[in-house]
Amino acid sequence: MDIVTRIKARLMYLRPSEQKVGRYILSDLSIASQASISELAEKSEVSVACITRFAKELDCKDVRDLKMKLAQSAAVGARFTSEDLVEQKDRPPIYQAIHDILALNEGLISDAIVQAASQLVVRTNHVIIFGVGGGSTVMAEECHYRLFRLGIKSNAYSDPMLMRMTAASVDKGDVVICLSLSGVSPDVNDAASIAKEYGAHVISICPNNKLAEIANVHLPIKTNEAEYIFNPSASRYVMMAAIDMLVSDLAITNQRRSREKLRRIKIHLDEHRDDDLRSPLGD
Repeated sequence: MDIVTRIKARLMYLRPSEQKVGRYILSDLSIASQASISELAEKSEVSVACITRFAKELDCKDVRDLKMKLAQSAAVGARFTSEDLVEQKDRPPIYQAIHDILALNEGLISDAIVQAASQLVVRTNHVIIFGVGGGSTVMAEECHYRLFRLGIKSNAYSDPMLMRMTAASVDKGDVVICLSLSGVSPDVNDAASIAKEYGAHVISICPNNKLAEIANVHLPIKTNEAEYIFNPSASRYVMMAAIDMLVSDLAITNQRRSREKLRRIKIHLDEHRDDDLRSPLGD
């Protein structure tokens, strides 16, 4: 349990003097994490001994351990701990946030990088896609859905153990596409390293970070976490755009086969929907 949750859960069961310490800490984690024990006592209007007791009541080894946990929580940012309610007028425009993050990334991925990744995929017999977490899991599935329509055999995995097992079972020349909005996901990084060890080519879509260093070909993206925490991250649109760039190039590079696969899919979808309109392919 993180220290903020622990304080809130136990606050009403503490002594009145210790409750004063807890309320002061919750009012400003950043200042509390940097204050000395005497400063904490002075601001809370309690004794120094009370600060020590407070730390023990929260199962901390000592005050130093308490302050370290407070610093970790403070690093997350006050926007996650503030009690201020957000009003309707405070919501940032959704479309504008998507536009801004796409504009930030425009031109970041060069045609040469896309073509290098595309050539690896065209030459392989099997593409494996890794992505964990809310956004990357969905994007891994989206990448798989896009590839099979072009006649490219692929599988997407998001379970960490299955990723490791699949990575260990690759054949030389297989292609592994790794997706990460942070570039520092331990599970994805480990799976990428294992697959590379056994001769797979690794393509990463992520920021310049550890995963980018592992990859044979890196499609770079930039993220920009907003101060407003209640909207889904717009950064996932950047990952989708990078996937679109790769898949679009694949469709052109392998267009004779792609066209036939898309034709078959379109025929049977229209038959199923009784639709002679230009509805989105595959939806």
